[in-house]
Amino acid sequence: MPIDILMPALSPTMTEGKLGKWLVKEGDTVKAGDIMAEIETDKATMEFEAVDEGRIGKILVPEGTEGIAVNTPIAVLLEEGESAGDVKAAPVAQPVPKPAAAAPVVPLAPAAATAAPAPAAAAPKPATAPVKTGDRVFASPLARRIAAQNNIDLKAVTGSGPHGRIVKADVEKAPKGAAAPAAKAAAAPVAAGPGARQLADLLKMPYRVEPLSGMRKTIARRLTESKQTVPHFYLTIDTEIDELLSLRKRLNDKSEAKISVNDFIIRAVALALKKVPTANASYDDSGMLYYEHADISVAVATPNGLITPIIKQAEGKGLTQIAAEMKDLAARARDGKLKPDEYQGGTFSISNLGMFGIKQFEAVINPPQGCILAIGAGEQRPVVRGGQVVPATIMTCTLSVDHRAVDGAVGAEFLQAFKGFIDDPLTMLL
Repeated sequence: MPIDILMPALSPTMTEGKLGKWLVKEGDTVKAGDIMAEIETDKATMEFEAVDEGRIGKILVPEGTEGIAVNTPIAVLLEEGESAGDVKAAPVAQPVPKPAAAAPVVPLAPAAATAAPAPAAAAPKPATAPVKTGDRVFASPLARRIAAQNNIDLKAVTGSGPHGRIVKADVEKAPKGAAAPAAKAAAAPVAAGPGARQLADLLKMPYRVEPLSGMRKTIARRLTESKQTVPHFYLTIDTEIDELLSLRKRLNDKSEAKISVNDFIIRAVALALKKVPTANASYDDSGMLYYEHADISVAVATPNGLITPIIKQAEGKGLTQIAAEMKDLAARARDGKLKPDEYQGGTFSISNLGMFGIKQFEAVINPPQGCILAIGAGEQRPVVRGGQVVPATIMTCTLSVDHRAVDGAVGAEFLQAFKGFIDDPLTMLL
């Protein structure tokens, strides 16, 4: 029977996507591994590979369609011996509903009112039953059919396909009637009071509405989860960067590879994590994770929002290699061309706003990482040396720490090691 090709989840955070471009047409024959389409995820544009072989019987979603929920049928694949006549009439996949042009104005309740909020109106059912994020199972249509025929619960099967997708071979290895683990339910907190748009309409405040991109939705969700579920605490230290700036100038005068202050910071963080490995950690319900390598996520601003490409195993890379990799990653991040493994993962994050003149700030931890280091601007400040007040270029750095993973003393020890490398940058070259 014909197999539905579903909108794939090309990253762990993806709940919906845009079908950017079809690379096949109806009647084309495909085999496992062939590129069928370009899908725009919440972070980048990815190629979608065929998992099963067959012939494209019908394309259900036209190019350019946005907001297609994960696991929604986007095309139909015919197996050997089947024809287009075997394809039953299927509804065209519906995008995730977007907000209307204007929201109805709801009067503000009096301050003393304590009435419970009214229940939300039931949403219309989409063409395909929605899949809960926590219960989502990524499997090929053929794998789903075999699982149904053999009474196998896909939640108990480990996928070996792209991004953990369950394929035919995985289901064939699973025992019949395999039970799925119990899912944990978590109620999301509800904000009190009117929303921004509701209040603006009520007060007749002029505004314009720009639809949320997939990246912006992901940023909002993950940062909200971080501040609500991760117990943050903060440690701040001042570093002197006069020697670093002087060494950077000498290195750049002798090399075509232009090294930035941020490249020195990445190197210093990686070496400090090697010196204080207990700071290179994540908390998990199953136990503490201590990472063997310093995979440094570096915040990069793009037109669509923030993304954190990773310098992997940075403790073993020199300044010129870090500079070259960072330049390439940042350019592709702004173009939306990063691969998932280039921005997902990482063991420690850096966020630098010094180039904007920001003196000091506290960054939000990027779960499941245990720390993020916020870098402020280098500025001339008076310091006391040998009883004399002299000028020095001071850079303030603030470490945001997940108290479940890293204790205060460990965070302070890391900052001391980091400061040692920044204050005396020649030690980074040894």
